[in-house]
Amino acid sequence: MSTGNTISKIFRFYYDGFRSMSWWGKRVWVIILVKLFIMFLILKIFFFPDFLKVNFRTDRERGDYVLEQLTGNN
Repeated sequence: MSTGNTISKIFRFYYDGFRSMSWWGKRVWVIILVKLFIMFLILKIFFFPDFLKVNFRTDRERGDYVLEQLTGNN
C-alpha cells in the first residue's frame, strides 16, 4: 500500500465523519478549535516571550545557559 493511498484513506475517513456529524457536534468542534487557537497562539505571543533570544546574543551563549540549567553547574 502506498503512502499517498494511506493518507487519502485517512483524509476520507475524517472528511466523511465530519460531513455526517450533527449540527451540535460541529459546533463543539468549532469551540474546541477556537480554544486551541487562543491557547497556543495568542497566549504564547503575549505571555511567553522568547527568553533565550531576548537575553543572549549568540547561539553559543544560549547553549551554555541551557547546559548550565540542565546540569546545575553554576
